[in-house]
Amino acid sequence: MRFSQPLLLSTRSPSRRRAASSGFSLIEMLVAVAIIGLIVGLVGPAAMRQLQSSRVNTTEAQIGQIRTAIDIFAIDTGRIPSESEGLSALVTNTSAIPGWNGPYLRDGTLPMDAWSRDFLYVVEEGQVRVVSLGADGQAGGTGNDADIGR
Repeated sequence: MRFSQPLLLSTRSPSRRRAASSGFSLIEMLVAVAIIGLIVGLVGPAAMRQLQSSRVNTTEAQIGQIRTAIDIFAIDTGRIPSESEGLSALVTNTSAIPGWNGPYLRDGTLPMDAWSRDFLYVVEEGQVRVVSLGADGQAGGTGNDADIGR
């Protein structure tokens, strides 16, 4: 017996077979999404901790710059800014302070802490304290909410 047509094992052509198997299956996509979710779950909290510690470090550096400006102000004028003059005495000479040679801070502006709040300026018995109230903006606290200053 002779056949006039060759016997075909598959009704699909070879190019159709490759096209049908070239995509991702639903299982593969779910596994990829699960892996991405695990990575985000592990990396996200670490990134947030790093952001918070960066804010504290930035605020400490700003306080150091303000303290240096106060020291230079004191050398020029022979005194520290009074509590009523505040830190603004470092950038403007509104009280006509003799010997004032400022502004003592870059760009003639007072910096804000890392949470976009003003620094507190306190003079106690001739000692100066420049303070940020931390993440919560309230006195006291622990961790990221703790006051930062010297």
